Amino acid sequence: MAWTYLFVAGLFECAWAFGLKYTDGFSRPVPTLLTALAMVVSLWLLAIAMKTIPVGTAYAIWTGIGAVGVAVLGMIFLGESREILRVLCLVLIVAGIVGLQLTAKV
Repeated sequence: MAWTYLFVAGLFECAWAFGLKYTDGFSRPVPTLLTALAMVVSLWLLAIAMKTIPVGTAYAIWTGIGAVGVAVLGMIFLGESREILRVLCLVLIVAGIVGLQLTAKV
């Protein structure tokens, strides 16, 4: 179950990181509230996952999910670069996430 919590925590990290774009420096109340809520949920789920998963593994996977997720969201919704080298680098991050999960002593 810890891996599920960690994965969902990573998704909420994507939500809050992407949401920061729409808070306009925390000056827009609704996007700011939703972003803050996503932050709290993300950290709460990460903390639960860390009860079982080693801290280094959990944190690296959490940030990896967030980094890849936000980069993909930026490509889809914000017209950010889809250069093949950029996509390849994201694939390498995913490979690292999978490798960490497969080698974790849980």
